[in-house]
Amino acid sequence: MSTTIRISISIFLTVAFSTTTHARVYKLYFLGGQSNMAGLGRVEELPDSLNCPIPGIMIYHGNPAPDKVAADGRGIWSELRPGHGNPFRSNGSENTYSARFGVEITFAQRLNELDPESHIAILKYARSGTSIDSSAAGRAGCWAPHFDSGEGIGKGINQYDHFLATVRSALSVHDIDGDDHPDKLIPSGIVWMQGESDGHSAETARRYLDNLTFLMKTIRAAFLQDDLPIIIGRISDSGQDVDGMVWNYGQIIQEAQAAFVRADPNAALVTTTSSYGYSDRAHYDSAGYLDLGRRFAEALVTIYRPSE
Repeated sequence: MSTTIRISISIFLTVAFSTTTHARVYKLYFLGGQSNMAGLGRVEELPDSLNCPIPGIMIYHGNPAPDKVAADGRGIWSELRPGHGNPFRSNGSENTYSARFGVEITFAQRLNELDPESHIAILKYARSGTSIDSSAAGRAGCWAPHFDSGEGIGKGINQYDHFLATVRSALSVHDIDGDDHPDKLIPSGIVWMQGESDGHSAETARRYLDNLTFLMKTIRAAFLQDDLPIIIGRISDSGQDVDGMVWNYGQIIQEAQAAFVRADPNAALVTTTSSYGYSDRAHYDSAGYLDLGRRFAEALVTIYRPSE
């Protein structure tokens, strides 16, 4: 993790989370992980009520980038709309929306229903295929905070650094809704959907609990709140492989996710993923993403009271 980025994060968080007179207060939620967080629901399959911008919900979606390149974090604050699924991109001036969506749409919609007095801001950074363990990274990348591979400007830069750069860039904007008044962002939750790539080998699967625990600790640290609510989406398996298991050691990952939640009083596990249909061997269908977003929101309010 870059020392410069870490220092910059602390500076921006101090400013963004400080009390500002007449500021609009937003509850800030981080959505992170790999492809089932990036999202592969089909926009064309959305009902008309969701296939449109969602007024008042703001999102900053960091540009997904590979390991061993300069820290990215490019994005813009914009009103939430469909198209934040893979392969969403941003150049820092404008977003290039995709024909796919993720959990963010129904997550925001359901939170708005459960906590109607609050303003919602979403910070999203996810990259398909990424592991936590660096030995499982392949070409997709990993989230290991102590990653030190690469050379030159990209040395030691990985998904955790791109996440930090996303936080830094997002929080450098003090008027996220463009109303000419500064806004106050209150970190209110982490939603994590990842683990499939760590389930391809017994070695990385057995390290997953320790890796997940450390990564969640460092993500909480980035938001300066060591008891920030964490919602984990349990990985599932479509069974669409010759041996009936796409993730050969996925059960170990599931057990690790459950163990993490049992050990953390401010964490919850969403398990409905096992009932979802699939659009391919690894990814949920559109109905699955719609349900998962709602379940994430409902799990969050079991940890904090909406009035907080």
